[in-house]
Amino acid sequence: MQGWPRAEAGMVVGLLGGSFDPPHPGHVHITREALKRFGLDRVWWLVSPGNPLKPRPPAPLARRLAEARRLMRHPRVAVTGLEAEIGTRFTAETLAVLQRRYPGVRFVWLMGADNLAQFHRWERWRAIMESVPVGVLARPGAGLRARTSPAARRYASALLPEAGAARLGRSAAPAWCFVNLPMMDLSSTEIRATGRWRGQAD
Repeated sequence: MQGWPRAEAGMVVGLLGGSFDPPHPGHVHITREALKRFGLDRVWWLVSPGNPLKPRPPAPLARRLAEARRLMRHPRVAVTGLEAEIGTRFTAETLAVLQRRYPGVRFVWLMGADNLAQFHRWERWRAIMESVPVGVLARPGAGLRARTSPAARRYASALLPEAGAARLGRSAAPAWCFVNLPMMDLSSTEIRATGRWRGQAD
């Protein structure tokens, strides 16, 4: 594991969580776009031990971390296995630990539009929305489902206009912003289906 990344009070840090099974250029693309669009000082990838919503366990964490670090090379991005280190299973728990560990740091939860579409299925999803701002990045085919999802409807009054995306990290939760960006039609699910990821030696 890499340990706890550094962050100073006043920084705005985006958190991109997921299984990254496998990580791919689409993850890199939305990370770079999030840095620009939301005015973030840093982005941390939170490579999770497993996704409670997925029935099949992912590839070993060490392998996913190694591939993520090979792929995501940027001076303001850290690839971490923090959830395994601190022993949290759900995003709401992880956020609570990070907010205690980094007083004064402003965290922004980052997700693709496909995740917003089913965000209401996440454990304590309302607590997530009400503890940190949320930045949503467009994903192929998920825009309409995301914008009409239960979470989007529940927090419609907290939606920032895309033109105000750079203010997101300085906004009080609940606050969220949906940004459109050039699409990369890649997904970990599709890569796994080809056998190129699982077919390699773990």
